Amino acid sequence: MAGIAQGAGGISQEGNGAGPRTRIINLAKSNMTQAELDAALEYLAAGDVAGTNDAHTIAGVSVLTESGIFTPGTTDDVQVAIQGTGAFTAASNFGVGSTGVTSSLLADFNQNPF
Repeated sequence: MAGIAQGAGGISQEGNGAGPRTRIINLAKSNMTQAELDAALEYLAAGDVAGTNDAHTIAGVSVLTESGIFTPGTTDDVQVAIQGTGAFTAASNFGVGSTGVTSSLLADFNQNPF
């Protein structure tokens, strides 16, 4: 039987055990290419305008397809776990060179929310 993670020391409170802040974002575009995905990921890692889109560590990338594999020209959505306390701003035409890729925030796990 699966247990409950004790990331908050067994206390029922908001937070995580993955670092100061972890966000799950979605990158979406019909028939996204590998170059568009790479450009969006590079943008997330490098950052852009301080206080608007700061640099983040990419902790994981997930593709929700039947095969679970990114298929250029077929995949429409890619979920990315980013870590860092800097700003992230969801937007259309997200990132340099990612025209048409839209980013959205799916979840925000803040280690110290208060």
